[in-house]
Amino acid sequence: MSAAPKHDEYDAVVIGAGPAGLAAAEMTAGAALSTLLLDENAGPGGQVWRAIDATPLKSEALLGADYWSGKQLVNAARDSGAEIIHRATVWSLDRNLEIGVSVAGGSAFIKAKRVIIATGAQERPFPILGWTLPGVMTAGAAQTMLKSSGLVPDCPTILAGQGPLLWLLAAQILRLGGRIDRILDTTPRANYIAALPHALAFLTSPYFGKGLAMMREVRAKVRVTSCVTELVAEGEGKLSAVSYATAGGKRETLAAELLLLHQGVVPNVNLAMAAGVEHRWNELQLCWTPVLDALGNSSIPGIAIAGDGAGIGGAQAAVVRGRRAAGDAIKALRPHAKVIDRAAELARAERGRTFLDVLFQPAKQFRIPQGDTMVCRCEEITAKDVLDSVAIGATGPNQLKAYRRTGMGPCQGRLCGLTVTELMAEARGKTPQEIGYYRLRAPVKPIMLSELAGLPKTEEATKAVVRG
Repeated sequence: MSAAPKHDEYDAVVIGAGPAGLAAAEMTAGAALSTLLLDENAGPGGQVWRAIDATPLKSEALLGADYWSGKQLVNAARDSGAEIIHRATVWSLDRNLEIGVSVAGGSAFIKAKRVIIATGAQERPFPILGWTLPGVMTAGAAQTMLKSSGLVPDCPTILAGQGPLLWLLAAQILRLGGRIDRILDTTPRANYIAALPHALAFLTSPYFGKGLAMMREVRAKVRVTSCVTELVAEGEGKLSAVSYATAGGKRETLAAELLLLHQGVVPNVNLAMAAGVEHRWNELQLCWTPVLDALGNSSIPGIAIAGDGAGIGGAQAAVVRGRRAAGDAIKALRPHAKVIDRAAELARAERGRTFLDVLFQPAKQFRIPQGDTMVCRCEEITAKDVLDSVAIGATGPNQLKAYRRTGMGPCQGRLCGLTVTELMAEARGKTPQEIGYYRLRAPVKPIMLSELAGLPKTEEATKAVVRG
């Protein structure tokens, strides 16, 4: 069981123990700043290096050298003197740098002089007909099971979508002896042409050789169908088949008991948005990204954002961003400290990223659903329901809450937010920036009411609710 924070105040609080958070905490603690690293998982690593301490897959060949490269940073963070708490749910952050955190069933507020948000990325919603059927999962969920427990599919399995993670997961499943019957690649044909101007940077980046080798490895063992333009999960009570169509007009229905969906990742913005950090719609990555300066500082003094939560850049870039944000925190609190300029290092880590962003930009039909396709899984709201609400006056996601309760379920908009923004923007002839996003407030993660009731009460708080 994880212990509660030892102190009420720290020089630096880092939220998230993925590549960016581990790098940031190691640096701030190494500079003699009192540092607290909070992470909601059972162990360090984030999604990229998930279960790096506990995975039963010890052979480097199975998960790859990139996975095991995280071990050195995990050990460095532990040896740095930072206080690290796992299974810690951060549910609140405000402009005064006060953080609400739940550990082992109890909540507390802690103060920080600097906060570095390193909450990483989440998978982009992939709303298709039937995506709520038992037997349909995200690729990220499947990879979590693989890394944590060594579990791989042994039933008729289809992988559908696009992006580096889809190919990485396929390679890892095959290395472990798992079953993949078909890969349905949804990368639009036009994306290949659009990405060409950025090809040179990609060809000279670390991504090229690794990606090409991985795709060859997978294609040698699994049939791949390209340019998929339609995708439906079918079944009564559970998945039994996957139907698809291609740009060339081919249509086919494949028997399947497991469908793994993936069309890229997007920044996990809920905590930063709830804190009031300014965000803008990113036209290239088709998601919300925080407005930051070169060192990761946000619109709120003292709050920086590092890693994929600042915009998708991959693990190597996340480590550098974490160190840059940490360096700026060190300079702010220790003005005479010497901090390395890492701009060139970040440029190298991000080399080739634009090519990937353009190539794997999801097709419109897989982002903006129609008809009876479920949009909000928590409240069971379809695309038609959203459009009907627009027709009678709903102007944006926040007004839609009053009409349909979208974004008000347990996921708090994580699985429907982007879809709702783009769907409403298209329906109203507006840009996503003009339509906006859900107005997020604490708690940004579900916690027990008893935890709130058990928090220490100030004299001001008591007076605020006492009747005269």
